[in-house]
Amino acid sequence: MRPAADQVSSALEGVLANYAGMVRQVGWRHRLSEADIDEVMQEVRIRLWRARQDSEQITQSSASYVYRTAASAALDVIRRRRARRADMAETLDEAVSAPAATLAGPDQDLEGSELAQQVAKAVDEITPSRRPVVRMHLAGYDREEIAKLLGWSEAKTRNLLYRGLADLRARLTERGIGWENAG
Repeated sequence: MRPAADQVSSALEGVLANYAGMVRQVGWRHRLSEADIDEVMQEVRIRLWRARQDSEQITQSSASYVYRTAASAALDVIRRRRARRADMAETLDEAVSAPAATLAGPDQDLEGSELAQQVAKAVDEITPSRRPVVRMHLAGYDREEIAKLLGWSEAKTRNLLYRGLADLRARLTERGIGWENAG
């Protein structure tokens, strides 16, 4: 039984070695940190092992299959990160009701919360047809995923996204928010 496990392990490592660059590019495309990309690599390893349990099936994994697996794993990492942030936001809301002396770094927490509120308000003010694509982009989806999920062409998605982001940037600049105003 042990040699079969060794074969599966070797097959997994071989496939990951062949496609490591592609998996890393998927992570970079989703703006993940190196730690998150390592998490994606581990998740791809686990998903390949679960879906294709013998070494022969694993070694026959196509580039497109590994790519889709990596993209799905990257989105799951982003979603878990977003869920952790939401949990932290709930903790912050609870902490705000606590005495001020017990808060650690309230200035930074408050600034982050206020910025998020300002961005949300600005998104609500942009043209309705552009809102969903901008929200999805800010949530971490790439253009191809947005187009597929909304049933739009890539050109329509790209056009609405770029115009929506320009609108968002203009609204935030009007509020004094943006890198131009940093300093």
